[in-house]
Amino acid sequence: MTTPFLDSPTLAALTDWLAGGLLQLAWWQVLLVGLVLTHITIVSVTLYLHRHSAHRALELHPAVQHFFRFWLWMTTGMTTKAWTAIHRKHHAKCEQAEDPHSPQVRGLRTVMWQGAELYRAEAKNPDTLARYGHGTPDDWLERHLYDRHSVLGVSLMLILDVLLFGALGLAVWAVQMAWIPFWAAGVINGVGHYWGYRNFEAQDASTNVSPWGLIIGGEELHNNHHTYPTSAKFSVKPYEFDIGWAYIRALSALGLARAKKTPPRLAYGEVRPVADHQTLEALIAHRYEVMAGYARQMRAVFQQQTAHADGGQPLRAARRWLHRDADKVPAAAVPQLAEARAAYPVLDKMVTMREELRQLWLNTGRTREQLVADLQAWCRRAEDSGIAALREFSLSLRAVKI
Repeated sequence: MTTPFLDSPTLAALTDWLAGGLLQLAWWQVLLVGLVLTHITIVSVTLYLHRHSAHRALELHPAVQHFFRFWLWMTTGMTTKAWTAIHRKHHAKCEQAEDPHSPQVRGLRTVMWQGAELYRAEAKNPDTLARYGHGTPDDWLERHLYDRHSVLGVSLMLILDVLLFGALGLAVWAVQMAWIPFWAAGVINGVGHYWGYRNFEAQDASTNVSPWGLIIGGEELHNNHHTYPTSAKFSVKPYEFDIGWAYIRALSALGLARAKKTPPRLAYGEVRPVADHQTLEALIAHRYEVMAGYARQMRAVFQQQTAHADGGQPLRAARRWLHRDADKVPAAAVPQLAEARAAYPVLDKMVTMREELRQLWLNTGRTREQLVADLQAWCRRAEDSGIAALREFSLSLRAVKI
C-alpha cells in the first residue's frame, strides 16, 4: 500500500529532476556539455592567464578579459594575480630549487598528482605575489569578490550544475574541479618538463608533449613556449597545431584580441663574403632556430656515418644526445657518447664545432668586435673542415639577416 505522498506529482517531478535536472539531457549529452565547459576553462587559462596576463603576448578586449576572470572564479577559484605570479616565478627560476613545480627538482610523481597542492602553497607566499604579480587586476571585484570569496564561485558552479543536470551535475562539477589541476598543474607542469620531444635546446628541460595542442589549448607545445615565452602562438612547425592560436585568430577577426608577438623566423639573403656584425646579431637573436638547423645537419651526418654500422648502445645514445647541450646529457650516457665520438671523427668534429658556436652568445666577457672575429674564424674552420654539412651550414649562416 502506498502513501498519498509517494503517489504525488511533486515526488514524480523531484525524481525527474534528480534524473536529468532542468535540461533533462541524456547521459551522453551531459558528457558533451561537460567537455565543452571544461574546454572553456582551458581556453580561459591559456588565453587569459597565460598568454595575456603572465607574458603580455596577447591583448584582449576588456569584456573578454572579464568573462575569463568570471569563468575562472566559477570553475577553479584561482585569482589572476596568484596564477600569474606563480607562472612568472616558474620561468624565472625554472628547474631550480625555487621553481614552484619542477619535476626535475620535486619529482614527476609529486608534480603530476600534487600539482594543485604545490600551487596553493606557493599562492600563500607573499614574496612571490609581490615580486611577480605586478600588472594584474586590482579593481573592486578582484579585491571584494574574486580574491576574498574564491570558494563562493565554485560553490555557485556546483549549484548550477546540479540544477541543470540533476544528480549527474555532481559528476560534471567534480570533473570541472579536477580538470585544471590534472591537465595544467599535472600534465603540463609535470610531463611537459620530463617527457616529449624538443624542437629547441632551451635552457630548461621543457618538452612538447604532443605536436597537436587540442586538449590543453595548445599548452602541449611547452618546449616551443619556453623557447619563445613572449609569443602568443605556440606552434612553430608545419605539422604542429595550437588550438589556442586558432581562437586568437577568431577573436582578432572580431576585434576582440591582438597578438603582440609570434615566434621569430629566420630570413636569408645573399651570402656575405665574411660574417659581419649583422650576422652576429642575427645569430644571437635567432640562436634557438639556428641551433635547431644545426641539429638537423648533425642528424643527417649521423645517418650517413652510421648507415652500415651494427648499432649498439653507444650509437643509440649518440642518436639521442649528440645534438644536445653537454649539461643536458645524463651522466649514464656520457661514456657511451664519448665512445661514439671516438669511433666517428666527423661526428666528433660536428659536436665540437657546435659547442664553439654556442659559446658565441654565452661568452659575455668579449666585445662585439671580438665576437665578430670569433664568428668569422668559426666559419673559416667550418668551411675548411672537409665536412660538407659544416660548409653548407656556414654558408647559410653568412646569408642570415635580421
